[in-house]
Amino acid sequence: MILIAASKKDVASLNIAEKILNHYNFERLKEKFDGNPIYELKINNREVKLVTLNEESVYAQNITDFSPNIELVVFISRHSSASGIPTLSVHTPGNLTGEAKLGGEPWKVSVSPANAMRYALKVMEKLKEEKNLSYEVSYECTHHGPSLNVPAMFTELGSSLEQWKDSKAAEAVAIATMEAVLNFKKDNVKVVLGIGGPHYNRKFSKLALNSEVAFGHMIPKYVIPNLKIEMLKQCIRKTMEKVECAVLDWKGIKGIYKNQILTMLEELGLPYEKV
Repeated sequence: MILIAASKKDVASLNIAEKILNHYNFERLKEKFDGNPIYELKINNREVKLVTLNEESVYAQNITDFSPNIELVVFISRHSSASGIPTLSVHTPGNLTGEAKLGGEPWKVSVSPANAMRYALKVMEKLKEEKNLSYEVSYECTHHGPSLNVPAMFTELGSSLEQWKDSKAAEAVAIATMEAVLNFKKDNVKVVLGIGGPHYNRKFSKLALNSEVAFGHMIPKYVIPNLKIEMLKQCIRKTMEKVECAVLDWKGIKGIYKNQILTMLEELGLPYEKV
């Protein structure tokens, strides 16, 4: 079963959820979750349920209590940034450091569904062109809660209230979300771990959009000073697919940390490529 989770505290999330329900034949069930309606779609031998949380999605640490049979959780969400750049984005939740200011658990990441994230990213890019949306399409690094032991991803609309209410952009995120859900486990391209560069890594996004590569966890340069080999191991282990190599944003890693990163990767026996 695949679970799509919206939040009542999130304008963009409710906007995206509305578009999903408008475009796909979900049935409203008698059961409720958090006192809110549950919607169900059965298609292609797959069961998809859409629920609405009363809390912010980042704090949904116990969402897997919903069912013991969850294959994937997709949080439909707003994206916020100080720049306010209109953005359609996708990422895995989890905390790469000892801080858990926005939900989840310290030093714990969710399982990254690399192929599903890439599928959503590619559909976002396609719909951006078709709908003539003035938005950037981007991966984000792994960040914020929840920290789950099942595959989890966020599909987001941002970066300010104007975009959160944008009907066309919300529709693009809704369709990208559903296409990733309905094609879950169908793609099987090379899966990699991203290291270095900014929070929105254009190099990684471009690679995924233009080649047969899917990124799971992405570790940005601001985390690297506190990066431990145990976290690298966890990011590899908690990727749904086998991680075949690390892709290093070489210019996006400070010189004093480059040898440290290479030494850890060599100790783990993980090949690497520089971009």
